[in-house]
Amino acid sequence: MSKTSVEIDRDIAAQAADILGTVTLRDTIDAALHEIVNARRRLELVAMFSEPGRFDFSAAENAWGGDH
Repeated sequence: MSKTSVEIDRDIAAQAADILGTVTLRDTIDAALHEIVNARRRLELVAMFSEPGRFDFSAAENAWGGDH
């Protein structure tokens, strides 16, 4: 890991910490960066499942014993 010196808006960092449930500024920044990366991954997953023919939802329903 590398050290970087940046100016941080303490008000927005405090709001982010409250949302993320973090205590330290470092933890808040790390958690925020992880959230950004995970948000992109979730969007990519939704896009993948949205492709026509990519996923057969009826097969998933039948796998759980559904007979609707």
